[in-house]
Amino acid sequence: MARTAQHLAARAITVHGLAHPVALALLTAATTAAARAWDAGHAVNDIHLISRHTQANARRRRHRRP
Repeated sequence: MARTAQHLAARAITVHGLAHPVALALLTAATTAAARAWDAGHAVNDIHLISRHTQANARRRRHRRP
């Protein structure tokens, strides 16, 4: 759950920028999911990087916009 939330937040930040409300909401959800996982006893010490495929798709989507 925390990993998925982090990926969604990273995608939104890549596509929309950090100040976008959707990116901020997803970043908050990722933080909350990581905190809950930590409280449940899971080791939350990794940063899950975005794949090159996801980055390339985000760049393509960003360049299509007016």
